[in-house]
Amino acid sequence: MAELGFSEHHQNEVINYMRFARSKRALRLKTIDSCFQDLKESRLTEETFTVDEVTDLLEGLRAVVRGEVETELINTAHTNVLLLRQLFSQAEKFYLKLQTDASELENRDLLEQVAELEKAEFKSTNRKATQESSKPKLAPLNEGGVSELLNKEISRLQEENDKLKSRLRMIESQATSALDEKCKMEQALKDLQRVQGDQQWAVRSQEIDSLEQSVATLKANFQDALSTSSATQKDLQHNLVSAKHDLLRLQDQLTEAERELEKKFQQTAAYRNMKEMLTKKNEQIKEIRKRLQKYEPDE
Repeated sequence: MAELGFSEHHQNEVINYMRFARSKRALRLKTIDSCFQDLKESRLTEETFTVDEVTDLLEGLRAVVRGEVETELINTAHTNVLLLRQLFSQAEKFYLKLQTDASELENRDLLEQVAELEKAEFKSTNRKATQESSKPKLAPLNEGGVSELLNKEISRLQEENDKLKSRLRMIESQATSALDEKCKMEQALKDLQRVQGDQQWAVRSQEIDSLEQSVATLKANFQDALSTSSATQKDLQHNLVSAKHDLLRLQDQLTEAERELEKKFQQTAAYRNMKEMLTKKNEQIKEIRKRLQKYEPDE
């Protein structure tokens, strides 16, 4: 029992419980054997049986054995609860909180050690039932034992508290680093947005200035052509009005594009579309200028 970490007193208590469980198991096995014996004596009286008769015999035997096994399993579970009740009651007297780990109940290594203990304990001896009759209750721990347990529990709690504090500091450090990194990334994103926004505004300002200059040139050419040719005055005036309307429409479109840029600076499709429209309008203006040159006097 040394490898399980038990003291001599607790080892004796475990052995007493194993004797109790062994006697209960032997009694239940005898009950199952009697079920088979009763079946032999009461039902197996003929030499031959049909398939239905054999099936009926096996079904009846299965029901009886299943009931016996189920009863024993239920009784064992309830017995273990009573055993835990004794342990927990004694622990609560000294303000101790015991914990259980159900996963350890299926630890194959520990189960094999318990099996080896049972074999070593009951292999060379044939103890009588009188040895099981004495079931001493768990004696309460003395004051020295209580103080030692309390000190160990306090030390364990302090150690866990230190570990939790260390882990909390590490998590706080990681969270601070992550927050700083997030702030840096946000600032970098803002800088990138500002730079790209300034570039877009500069391009649009240049295009507007170029368009205004083109309109001014067109207007001057129109004035010159108006003084030399009254026949084309209406056409030129119409072209000038159209150009003004185009200018106003383009300014509206540019204003709308600027709003879209503020909402979503990374969407450049609108900018390309606007640039294509401006290019087309510039070509229209160049075409009008070519048409106006026909009416200018030869130098």
